[in-house]
Amino acid sequence: MIAQEDLAILKRAGISDELELALCVPAAYHDYRLKPYLDLKEPLLEIEVGSSQKLPKFLKIEAYAKNIDQKIELIFFHTSAYHYQVFKEGATLYVSGRVQKSFGNLQLIQPKKIANYKVGRIFAEHKVAIRGDIFDGLKKKYLTKEVLGSFGLPPEVIDSLLGIHFPSEEFFRSFRKRGEFWGRYLKALKFTEAFVYLRGLKHKRVYHKALCQEARWPQEWLDSLPFAPTSDQLQAMRDIYEDLRRPIAARRVVVGDVGSGKSLVMFATAMMNYPKRTILMAPTTILADQLYSEAKRLLPESMKVGLLSSENREEDLEAYDFLIGTHALLYKQLPKACVVMVDEQHRFGTEQRNRLKKLVENEEGSPHFFQFSATPIPRTKAMMQSALVDFSFIKQTPFVKDITTKVVGKKDFKALLAHIAQEIKEGRQVLVVYPLVEKSEKFEYKSLEEAASFWQKRFDGVFVTHGKDREKEEILRRFKEEGSILLSTTVVEVGISLPRLSTVVVVGAEHLGLATLHQLRGRVSRTGLKGYCFLYTNDENNQRLQEFAKITSGFEIAELDLKYRKSGDILSGKEQSGKSFRWLSLAEDKEVIEKVQKVLQ
Repeated sequence: MIAQEDLAILKRAGISDELELALCVPAAYHDYRLKPYLDLKEPLLEIEVGSSQKLPKFLKIEAYAKNIDQKIELIFFHTSAYHYQVFKEGATLYVSGRVQKSFGNLQLIQPKKIANYKVGRIFAEHKVAIRGDIFDGLKKKYLTKEVLGSFGLPPEVIDSLLGIHFPSEEFFRSFRKRGEFWGRYLKALKFTEAFVYLRGLKHKRVYHKALCQEARWPQEWLDSLPFAPTSDQLQAMRDIYEDLRRPIAARRVVVGDVGSGKSLVMFATAMMNYPKRTILMAPTTILADQLYSEAKRLLPESMKVGLLSSENREEDLEAYDFLIGTHALLYKQLPKACVVMVDEQHRFGTEQRNRLKKLVENEEGSPHFFQFSATPIPRTKAMMQSALVDFSFIKQTPFVKDITTKVVGKKDFKALLAHIAQEIKEGRQVLVVYPLVEKSEKFEYKSLEEAASFWQKRFDGVFVTHGKDREKEEILRRFKEEGSILLSTTVVEVGISLPRLSTVVVVGAEHLGLATLHQLRGRVSRTGLKGYCFLYTNDENNQRLQEFAKITSGFEIAELDLKYRKSGDILSGKEQSGKSFRWLSLAEDKEVIEKVQKVLQ
């Protein structure tokens, strides 16, 4: 535990505990050991200052270097009052600088005075907002085997961290070469960085008493379904079943690839919780309507299912066992519910998600809270978040999607139009996604507004919408029933079911993230229909798009996305522009994170 007076000093450098101090890595290393000979380009010399001479271009000071028993000239090209004050005749100092010979004389160029506390060792230099001798003293005080061991760090990691801060001769030589020897020190920094992050999450997790702690496995209902759930769906259901029986309120994220059948897991959760109430919040009216229709079709009649949205204002919410709604739920006096679920959780802010949960919390406890996401995340990311929430993954899909993905350009446009015409002729639908709504001089592709007339002249049943369009939900509804081509931005990235949609064309595909491209591709082939995804770009050799075209699994796409981006602060949702780990790479350091998890268990 750092003493309060020391902590006040360390906070100037953004350090709040000993582990953060250990991660404050030196900016440079200097050999400040006194030697009786010159063996370095910038040796440390103990000098006695003699007379000085101001010449037109430099200041020359005669000196005697005691440790090598030789006269030496100190040459200063840039001087200030400081130099005249420090390098007074008769003063004994430790200095370091670049050595050269001139007309047989030994010279030290622009030497620096070296503080006594640095002398006699290989010194680790830090660039921090704390005076050097004070920071050095704090390191000696708090970076010890005993202190670092009290956190639970493995001995080999502690030894490496201490080696970084208090370097040996072997370390100094190897550091310059940066070979395999340096590799173990880098691993120690990665381990410590992951350790600090996961340990912080563990302390952040808040445990609440559950409002309810019982559940019934819905075997009879599962047997009555017109299809068999996948093993991943069943595993997610079992995870939730165990959660519902615990006295601590669950906090679980169910991550499922596009079309993996997350809604069935939601309905199973409501069944396991029945006859106690379940609330489900969806991001749009269309999604809420779809979930409501599916729930009415698949759940037993004995379960009363209700729908609450801006268009459908139910009043007696107490009457329902399973209440499905949009964010309109946030503005209602909600009845007691043992389970709260949020679909497409990333579409809601943290505040909105927490507000829904708090609406049904009381002094008795908190509801079990389940979030569903259609954005697969890399395994390393899930591992890093697992201290804060539990995870279930649905990787399988009820049927194998048959989607052909191609990177296309201007030379392929004629063939693309022919494909679209043929699909429409056969009663199927096409989605064309544009990156911008309005014209931009800085963008090399046509905007949604510019391109609309082209499609409307050539095809019937062309519908246009975008994110800021107040009528978008109504347009999507009409398109589903009577449209041929939908021109849109990424507003249709998630959620809406379009059974006849066979083709998606993404214009300027290189400007979109891989996760978004995968979500857009997931809009087609929802019912086993042969699907096509065309990535239209002026950069047909784009490596990222070429790799994406060969992969169909959302979880593999997430790993690929991580490879092309900086790893970031997961909790805040910041990635490329956010805080990055300095040493740890989520794309490469899965083994390191696994080791940290084991140590923290």
